[in-house]
Amino acid sequence: MTLLKPSRYFALAGFLPAGVVFLMVSFEYTGYSAFAVAASVLAAIAVVIFSFGVRASRVVFVLIAIALVLWAAVTNTGWMAATALAAQRGAMVMALFTALTAIRNAAISAPAIVECGRFLARQRSGLRYTALTIGGHLFALILLYGSISLLGTLATESAAREPDPEIRRQRTRRMMIAIQRGFASTLCWSPLGFSMIISVSVVPGASWSAAALPGLVSALMMLVIGWGLDALYKPQVKSNTRPLETELWVTQLSPLLVLLGLVLVGVALLHTVTGVEVIGAVMSLIPVIAILWIAMQQPPAGLTRSVNVRQRARLFVTRELPSYRGEFVLLFMAGFIGSLGAFLLVPLAQAQGLDLTTIPPWIVVAAMVWIIPVTGQLGMNPILAVSLLVPILPSPEIMGIPPTAMVVAITSGWALSGVTSPFTASVMLAASLGGVSPLRAGLGWNGVYILAAGAALTIWALLLFYLL
Repeated sequence: MTLLKPSRYFALAGFLPAGVVFLMVSFEYTGYSAFAVAASVLAAIAVVIFSFGVRASRVVFVLIAIALVLWAAVTNTGWMAATALAAQRGAMVMALFTALTAIRNAAISAPAIVECGRFLARQRSGLRYTALTIGGHLFALILLYGSISLLGTLATESAAREPDPEIRRQRTRRMMIAIQRGFASTLCWSPLGFSMIISVSVVPGASWSAAALPGLVSALMMLVIGWGLDALYKPQVKSNTRPLETELWVTQLSPLLVLLGLVLVGVALLHTVTGVEVIGAVMSLIPVIAILWIAMQQPPAGLTRSVNVRQRARLFVTRELPSYRGEFVLLFMAGFIGSLGAFLLVPLAQAQGLDLTTIPPWIVVAAMVWIIPVTGQLGMNPILAVSLLVPILPSPEIMGIPPTAMVVAITSGWALSGVTSPFTASVMLAASLGGVSPLRAGLGWNGVYILAAGAALTIWALLLFYLL
């Protein structure tokens, strides 16, 4: 009985993140602050409950947050408002993660989507990297980290059929690298990604609509550089297996492409027509698409479509959401600590006479590309790094930096961290599926890549700085 109680409590706690989504969507569309306050309260309660079932490394973030609140209370009269704003930032991150988890839940039970992944993993040797890096990009636009889990599992399943252990090892490594880099490239522009949403929220004057196209160029640069390095360094081994796939790509990938078009066009339309921020459009549209997608799927024997939808929704709230309690704690705390930490550090820096306006603006732009992956090596989540460091800087207008150039620099650094930091979910997932350590799957596999891609992205961000 003692073992059952915590799971029952966690199951009921799954309703809290779902409530946070509803309240944050209401706030985004109405601007009524009571919704944001209520969402912050629910998110904080969820974190308190989930903290009893996570690793000690997650609890450390909770203790840091408590220490920051006490520090703010002792040193600043505006600490309550700052704490409330930090909690709202954490609630926003929690709501976004919950909404994106809903679409992942719908995707993993869709046979057409799974078959898309198998099609990519079964490509012949000369085409496999290209297929998986492009496929990784497309899947990641919808599934985020779930794309690495889904495609990585299918890739290792395909590689396991190779009888030669050396070829199997090399094939697995190349496939996981392709999936990693495809995922990371989405962080440069995707309206569904934490990178773009957080960056736009912390850079005054920035917007997704202005940064999307330059970010898409950044993503293309990452994909091309990754392909070039793979072609340069791929081992010269011959496999005994014959090509497994001859079908047209458009035919095989059409379910994924239709879904992507629906999501991206829907988000853009909501953003344009209603004027709501991109995060509000994402949080409101994605759960609706997930429900409709499940309703269209063939239900299990003996269940009607409506019963299947209700059952899936109940299991999603009471089982799947509580299973992500570690992620909820980490993501909420990253947003909370970053926001409140910046509030405390800005006056501290001013008191020390630190004048960041004296730094040449082009150095600031270039530095943003590299600071995030460097802090990622030290265990700092990109949400925390960006939320903490960017608000310390003077506004882009004061520094003479176009907001779009700043966003491109930040998301570029975020993307580089996504393939190299051994503490990020993307690298840890790739390491687990590839049978290596996170350090090996990060810097070991992508050390040369981060230097080449980082140099190119730095030049691109500087070009935007001078041209915009």
